[in-house]
Amino acid sequence: RTLSRSPGAAPRRAARPAAAAPAKTPSAPRPLYLGTYTSADGGGTGIGLARYDPVTGEITGTGTLTGVADPSYLAVHPDGRTLYAVNERTDGRVTAVRLTDRRILGSRSTGGAGPCHLSVHPTGRWLLSANYTSGSVAVHPIDTTGALGERTALVTHSSPAPGPGQQGPHAHQFITSPDGGHVLAVDLGTDTVYSYRLDPAQGTLTEVAQAHTKPGAGPRHLTFHPGGRYAYLADEVGDTVAVCAYDPATGRLTIGEPQSTGSTAGTTNYPAQFLVTADGAYAYLANRGDNTLARYAVEADGARLRLLDTVPVHGDFPRQIAFSPDGRLLFAANQRSGTVSVFTVDPRSGELRLAGEPFASPVAVCALPL
Repeated sequence: RTLSRSPGAAPRRAARPAAAAPAKTPSAPRPLYLGTYTSADGGGTGIGLARYDPVTGEITGTGTLTGVADPSYLAVHPDGRTLYAVNERTDGRVTAVRLTDRRILGSRSTGGAGPCHLSVHPTGRWLLSANYTSGSVAVHPIDTTGALGERTALVTHSSPAPGPGQQGPHAHQFITSPDGGHVLAVDLGTDTVYSYRLDPAQGTLTEVAQAHTKPGAGPRHLTFHPGGRYAYLADEVGDTVAVCAYDPATGRLTIGEPQSTGSTAGTTNYPAQFLVTADGAYAYLANRGDNTLARYAVEADGARLRLLDTVPVHGDFPRQIAFSPDGRLLFAANQRSGTVSVFTVDPRSGELRLAGEPFASPVAVCALPL
C-alpha cells in the first residue's frame, strides 16, 4: 500500500537508518471468508462473508454467498482474485468464486467423496484437493480467469494398508512444498504422507516417496517451516505432533519422534492444524480436545519444537486456524460453538492475546482472512 504525502510536503530524501519507521498494518477493514456445513443442523447457508479490523481484530459480518454446498475448507488464488471451496459431500466437488463480483465460476468433480481440504499450487495453475472419505487426491487446472478445468489427476491411496482402527485411506490434506518441487498428501487412514511430483504442463502426479508415522497416529495436517527443510505434523488420532525433515531434491519426508500437544491429564486433544510464523520463530497448534492453542518455540533453524504453553481458544472444537496476511492476528474457527476467535500475536514473544469477544458464525469450520 502506498501512503500519500500531504500537499506541500518536501520530497522524500534517501532513507536514513535513524528515520526508519516500522511497517504499518493497513487500517482499512479487510475481507474474511468463512467455511461451514450447509447440510449440518444449525449450519450456514453458504460461504460466510465478513470484514475484520487488521489492528483490533474485530469482525463484522456482511452477508452470505449462497449457492455453494458444504464449503468446509477455503483457499485463495495467489493473485487474490479467486476463492476456492470444497463441497464436502458424497459427490465431492470443488467450486471457484470470482471475488470482484462474487460470481460463482462453476464447480468440478473431485472424483471422490468428502473432500475436506484444498490448496492452490504457487504457480496459480493447479488446484489440489483431498477426498477424505474415499482416500484420494485430485488435481484440476486453473485457467486465466480463475475457473477450473476438467480434472487432470486422481490418485487413490491404496498402499500401505489402513492403520489400526481405520477402514480405509482418508486423505486429509494436499499441499505444495515451499520449493515448489513436490506436492504432499497427508493420509490419516494409512498413517502415511505421500510425496508426488506434479507435472507442470500436464497436471499429472507421480509418487516419489512415502513417509510413515507410528501405526495409529492418524496424521492430519502438515505445515512447513519457512526455511523449507523442516515441517510439523499434527497426528489427530495419536494426539501427538512430530518434526519432519524434508529433502527438496527427492521430496522425501523423514518423520521424527512423537511429541506432546500440551494436553491435560485424561484429555485427548485431536490436534487439527499447525501454523508457523513467517520468521520461523514460533508454531501454534489447534487442539480440539481441551480447546486450546499450543505455542511452541521453533529452535535449531526449524529442527526442534519446544512446547511453551497453551491458551484457551474461547470456543469449542477449533477445527482450523489461520494468520492474517501480516501475521499480527490469528483466527480460530470453532466448529461446535459456531464462533471465530481472534488473537493478537506478539511479534517478539509469540504470545497470544484474545482480541475481543468471539464472532458468531454457524458451524464455523474455516476462517480465511485476506
